[in-house]
Amino acid sequence: MTKFSELNLNPKVLKAIEEAGYETPTPIQEGAIPPALEGKDVLGIAQTGTGKTAGFVLPMITRLARGRARARMPRSLVLCPTRELAAQVAENFDTYSKHVKLTKALLIGGVSFKEQDTLIDKGVDVLIATPGRLLDHFERGKLLLTGIEIMVVDEADRMLDMGFIPDIERIFSLTPFTRQTLFFSATMAPEIERITNTFLSAPARIEVARQATASETIEQGVAMFKASRKDREAKEKRDILRALIDGEGEACTNAIIFCNRKTDVDIVAKSLKKHGYDAAPIHGDLDQSQRTRTLEGFREGSLRFLIASDVAARGLDVPSVSHVFNYDVPGHAEDYVHRIGRTGRAGRKGKALMICVPRDEKALAAIEALIQKDIPRIETPDLPGTPTRTRRSRDTADERPPEEVPVEAASDQNEDKPARKPRGRTTEGGKPRREPRDKAVVGMGDHLPSFIAKSFEERRAG
Repeated sequence: MTKFSELNLNPKVLKAIEEAGYETPTPIQEGAIPPALEGKDVLGIAQTGTGKTAGFVLPMITRLARGRARARMPRSLVLCPTRELAAQVAENFDTYSKHVKLTKALLIGGVSFKEQDTLIDKGVDVLIATPGRLLDHFERGKLLLTGIEIMVVDEADRMLDMGFIPDIERIFSLTPFTRQTLFFSATMAPEIERITNTFLSAPARIEVARQATASETIEQGVAMFKASRKDREAKEKRDILRALIDGEGEACTNAIIFCNRKTDVDIVAKSLKKHGYDAAPIHGDLDQSQRTRTLEGFREGSLRFLIASDVAARGLDVPSVSHVFNYDVPGHAEDYVHRIGRTGRAGRKGKALMICVPRDEKALAAIEALIQKDIPRIETPDLPGTPTRTRRSRDTADERPPEEVPVEAASDQNEDKPARKPRGRTTEGGKPRREPRDKAVVGMGDHLPSFIAKSFEERRAG
């Protein structure tokens, strides 16, 4: 088994790795670090939670330990799809570069431009950014990308989902052709394949797991749920969620609950808090400082339930998440893999439960086709106080014998009521009798306008 000490990393980096408590690299780290240290382009494909971040951070620090940054010209660039993932990459650099004199800047939304400009003006070795904020600085003339030696694109498939591919292509065009490119993704969509063919030069391809697979350490289950009434679906679905949480008992030490829409994130968080659960929301519309506080509370254990949109589905490293609950079935099958990848990390066991309503069954089938296995159906918890509706078919209704009423009782019940006139006019034989057309005009009441009567007289005369 390979150890970090055998990968030709800088001794100061090895010391930081040892202090962090790591000794053996993961498969993606073992495959990506050697070619990255040699200056080759790398294409890394691995499911979430496999240690991709350290796979590019460690060789970058080793290579950047030699040299010095110039003002407004960073030496390396790491592009991330979300603020949270960018902040996490920055934390990794802090952890592994503490014995090496390297400077970094984090360019993300929600942080003052002035503070970021100050860091860039001093010169940074490592620039970690989201695409939009990076281009904002570039267009303001505060940043030059002509000194980039190493460029990293992290979670490239998520970049595709969020519409960042045009920005990525523009950023590539602003960096030197001679740069080294490290490209990491969990899946390889055709558009991602096109970019790698365009911007990577003879990359070393490291694929450590089948594309879009769920970790074998994660126990999965789905509750098939149909509301008693359409207007009660949202409330009953939240009841089901609480019942699933309660059913896990003490085994559920903490959990991430995923919703498809930001509005549902807020509603579910508010509902859980109302029922006494320690919960808080996180999504793209929240202030960055609030998102940071919420994540820190969840990592530290002071917050038990994190209700999230897909902004938190990728790359967030919280090692001890015991459960993931999919309140909604994700619209994209790949997102399911990344959501449940928040649990069962680093070889730990985890559990992922999902609620599926009838309209989501097609999306569920797509997920099962992607992961090439059926997700076990679990018993849907009973909801106290929920009315149950039973429908009788016509055949069953017709088979039900009529109630027998004694003749005397029937006559007693009807003796005070006037006899009902038979409908329509009949002959003595019981057959309906046809009225002459010229005798009455149905629907006109007692009064017949003269102009209509005249038309009938003319017709008879003809």
